[in-house]
Amino acid sequence: MARVLLQSRVVGVFQLSRKTSLLPAARLCSQNQPEPLTLQEQSNGIRRIILNNPKKRNALSLSMLESLKKNIVTDVDSNDLRVIIISAKGPVFSSGHDLKELTSAQGREYHTKVFQTCSEVMTLIQDIPVPVMAMVNGVATAAGCQLVASCDIVVATEKSTFATPGVNVGLFCSTPAVAIGRAVPRKVAMEMLFTGTPISAHDALLHGLISKVVPEARLEEETLAIAQRVCQASRPVVALGKATFQRQMAQGRDAAYATASKVMVDNLALRDGQEGIQAFIEKRKPVWSQKAEKAHD
Repeated sequence: MARVLLQSRVVGVFQLSRKTSLLPAARLCSQNQPEPLTLQEQSNGIRRIILNNPKKRNALSLSMLESLKKNIVTDVDSNDLRVIIISAKGPVFSSGHDLKELTSAQGREYHTKVFQTCSEVMTLIQDIPVPVMAMVNGVATAAGCQLVASCDIVVATEKSTFATPGVNVGLFCSTPAVAIGRAVPRKVAMEMLFTGTPISAHDALLHGLISKVVPEARLEEETLAIAQRVCQASRPVVALGKATFQRQMAQGRDAAYATASKVMVDNLALRDGQEGIQAFIEKRKPVWSQKAEKAHD
């Protein structure tokens, strides 16, 4: 009888390991070891990062931010990485900063570190050479909404909502406003910031905060379909395009055209740039080198 029970437990562990490829394998750890704040898996060029603290509404505590940052920067220059998808466990994508870390007891130095780390994560998302997507199924508020606004592409379910309610607890969402104010019209951003009133997924789509609204049952399918399309393109071409887009958006019209025109010429000089054009002419599928090598000077 004891042997049967032992075999049953072994089979149970084996089945669990087959069902999940999330790293680290938290469920195989002892019960005394805390769950990791983020989970990571990568396959076929797509890295999945999952916020894993639903009991605390996936609050962006300093530890959560540091874990998220590590997940983003690890092997970010590898040709095996083509796109990142950030999602979350539970009904809340992220409730923003952990307010317990923002009391006077923590002190100014700690508060400074929290916001510096948060800013580093948000700028990293826009500065790394691969697109970063958010897959949202639930509530995204304050710095959680900032995280959404910082991503390059956002797919959300119809039940998702977005808000910057800091003003209601005496902490105006000034840092979330940096990302949100660059994603939605000024008047929309100001209403969100001054009132804290949530907006629906459809309003978020209308105002440009997110890219697509889908039924909950199709969220993963639609998100992965976009990610897979990204993976079909040349990594160095996408990297050049992403960096240029961010740069020219901060410039005036004439400077933006000057920047973009120069980059188009640089793009043509890439081996993959020439391969794509040649493949089009020859009516075949391009074979990307995935290297930022030049075809000509």
